[in-house]
Amino acid sequence: MNRRVVVTGMGAVTPLGQDVATTWDRLIAGESGIDSVTRVNADEFPAKVAGEIQDFDPKDYMDKKEARKMDRFTQFAVAAAKMAVKDADLDITEEIAPRVGVWIGSGIGGMETYETQFRTGMEKGWRRVSPFFVPMMIPDMASGQVSIQLGAKGINSCTVTACATSTNSIGDAFKAIQRGDNDVIISGGAEAPIVNISFAGFSSAKALSTNPDPKTASRPFDADRDGFVMGEGAGILVLESLESAQERGAKIYAEVVGYGATSDAYHLTAVEPGGDGAVRSMNQALDDADMQPEDVNYINAHGTSTQLNDPNETEAVKTAFGENAYNIPVSSTKSSIGHLLGASGGVEAIFSIKSIADSILPPTINYDTPDESCDLDYVPNEARKQNVDVALSNSLGFGGHNATIIFKKYQDE
Repeated sequence: MNRRVVVTGMGAVTPLGQDVATTWDRLIAGESGIDSVTRVNADEFPAKVAGEIQDFDPKDYMDKKEARKMDRFTQFAVAAAKMAVKDADLDITEEIAPRVGVWIGSGIGGMETYETQFRTGMEKGWRRVSPFFVPMMIPDMASGQVSIQLGAKGINSCTVTACATSTNSIGDAFKAIQRGDNDVIISGGAEAPIVNISFAGFSSAKALSTNPDPKTASRPFDADRDGFVMGEGAGILVLESLESAQERGAKIYAEVVGYGATSDAYHLTAVEPGGDGAVRSMNQALDDADMQPEDVNYINAHGTSTQLNDPNETEAVKTAFGENAYNIPVSSTKSSIGHLLGASGGVEAIFSIKSIADSILPPTINYDTPDESCDLDYVPNEARKQNVDVALSNSLGFGGHNATIIFKKYQDE
């Protein structure tokens, strides 16, 4: 069995907005959701800015008592998943529940819960640690809670591949539907990493931008980039077999057609020079989609705004696409929302799908000073109206994880 898979619903919680429409409109307008960090004391860290979710109230999406049993990243996942299911007009009845799965990942899971409960144990004694500590902290609980909240009884899985998490989750869910395991899978990623311990860890690794200006700190592919800006949020899709979507008359945003997943087998945190793993991931996705490089109209880059990632990803695109790489617009939406770690691929999948649906390319903002090692068309500073039939999204993660997903404009063939 090799079924066609389509996207019928989308939900998002991002630094630009707490729904897809607001997030997308602000992104296309060239706005930034990055601001001075408030969830940690900026005086204690070299990094001063972050992409935080402002005024998020979990009670808008779930019972107050249930929300207290969830880490912030899980609350984001539940909110975005409920939005996506509502958007898909999907009624998960007892009849279809066993064929509806959930595949949502998180790069580092419940860091706020970990930090809070560790402090409680140290200050008040270990007997005071919450009995919900472990089920609130573990990364799979976003998927678990979404399954419980929505009554989805199919596959319930969690991919953890650092910053490639969401793209691997969506790709793995795509394959599960394609081969007939489930008819619908709610998939993507969620992250809430802006707490002292993770902020300190990335600061010690010198990975975060120390630019104190919130509006220019995240500047992918720009010569003056100096690190990524940490963000938080969730991006969730409803993936569905074409037969299921047609049977219930669902609207279809796009078709999922290709998936690639590879490993660098090179270094714990550094990108392999030349990006061979990313090249193979993109080539694998193209082969899976039965497409040629010239078929791709837009690439949503991993584009972290770090010294190592951006030129290596640029080189990887040039290797995978040859001379045609110079004809393909490549943008990094992390310039507007920061790096959502394991949630990045979910949100960027939504941006890729919206580029197809709305025929517009999101910009790479803060692109002021060209870098000779980054010489592609990065859609600088302003969105661009352009027809998009095929969009490719890349995600790369610590540990050498590379993931690529390809979306195509849906056609009833």
